[in-house]
Amino acid sequence: MLQLLFAVAFSAVPLTLYVPPIRSINLFVETIEDFLRHTAVYSIRLYPRLRHAFYRLLNSLLHFSRGCCS
Repeated sequence: MLQLLFAVAFSAVPLTLYVPPIRSINLFVETIEDFLRHTAVYSIRLYPRLRHAFYRLLNSLLHFSRGCCS
C-alpha cells in the first residue's frame, strides 16, 4: 500500500508543473475578458456588413440561375 501511495504521489508531481498558480489564472481570465470586450466593438459593426454582402451575393447567384439574360 505504501508503494502505491508513493507511485501516485510521484506521478502527480509533473502534473503540478502544468497547472499555473491562481494569480496567473486570474491574469489570464482578465486578459481574455479585455480581448473579448475590445473585439465586441468591431464584431458589432462587422456583422451587418457581412450579412448585407452575403445577401447581395446570394441574390446575384439566384438572379443568374433564373436565366436573366433570356
